[in-house]
Amino acid sequence: MPVPPRAVYCGTLPAGYGRLNRCHETIGGRLGKVPVVPRNEALREALTVAGLTVAELAARCDVDAKTVERWISRGRLPHPRSRVRVASVLGKDVDVLWPDVVRRAVKVGADREIVGVYPRRSDLPRSLFGELITQARSRLWFGGYTSYFVWLEVPNAAARLGMKAREGADVRFLLGDPASPVTTSREQVEDTPLTLATRIAMTQAEIAKSPEDLPTRSTDRHIAMSVWVFDSEAIVATHIGAGLGQDSVTLHLRRRVVGGAFDRYVEHFEALWTDADVADWT
Repeated sequence: MPVPPRAVYCGTLPAGYGRLNRCHETIGGRLGKVPVVPRNEALREALTVAGLTVAELAARCDVDAKTVERWISRGRLPHPRSRVRVASVLGKDVDVLWPDVVRRAVKVGADREIVGVYPRRSDLPRSLFGELITQARSRLWFGGYTSYFVWLEVPNAAARLGMKAREGADVRFLLGDPASPVTTSREQVEDTPLTLATRIAMTQAEIAKSPEDLPTRSTDRHIAMSVWVFDSEAIVATHIGAGLGQDSVTLHLRRRVVGGAFDRYVEHFEALWTDADVADWT
């Protein structure tokens, strides 16, 4: 029996299907056939290339496997945070996996460097820093006042960073000055038993575990803003009120233009690094 021709229908389907808001392609050209749902072939192919199953991707993105299946088979659009997670896990740009999103909201200015905005640093995908460390090849700059959370969220961070340094990557830590009055003043504002000086000391201890020398300097000039740079990506966190670092409004940036926000934050880190004191823990 020959396959009926395809037809395009715009209008209302029988009861139970609701009203169509746009044209749907149907198989057979007869009213009442279920519309052909567009698959996300780019996502399916990226998953195959990465050698991951639907269940494995779901686990790494903290979602249900059925949700991932709907993203692929039904073309469902994930939440922006999930899109960023999936792209990071698969090593693809968001605009490659979901080009329609970009076409609906094309950015042509410097704001296209913004990958994501998070009300709190703790809202970042928990695996993001580990993935950025893994993917980085030439530059891993840690410009957090304590960067304490890195050792909690990234398994074997000291060994992994040591390996990066051994492979030729530029690994640096710009920490806060535990003896500075600025640090003491901020500790009084935060009023928490785990003080800034304590968190800085814990990071110093972890850095010392690295099999390679990781250049470290200290300053009190970045008490209110942290910048972490991984090749062409950066995480920037800005303090809010009396909140701890995890409460900071956070940006995820990816370099796309010369002189854009990414470059400005890199310049900021470099300026602080140049003026900072070489750490002396002895």
